[in-house]
Amino acid sequence: IDFDLILKNVKYLNVLAGEGISEIEHTPRGARLRQPEPLPLTLYQNGIVLDSGAFRPYQDPATQQCLQDIMDGYFPSELQLRYPDGV
Repeated sequence: IDFDLILKNVKYLNVLAGEGISEIEHTPRGARLRQPEPLPLTLYQNGIVLDSGAFRPYQDPATQQCLQDIMDGYFPSELQLRYPDGV
């Protein structure tokens, strides 16, 4: 696992996802600016935690696919159903 590449690509993907850009949220009394909710990824020596999910060891095939997607420069494919318009 290339942690340097993962960190570099996470920064790039965050920019693509609109990091630091506010969205307009319409309310009954007008509108307000809102920051998109972050999706935390925590890297550990022996695994990851994505969002508020369970710990996932690096040996797990789903974890390997998630990290491979990130290393390839893509948002994790496992998030497509949850975020059909992108993260």
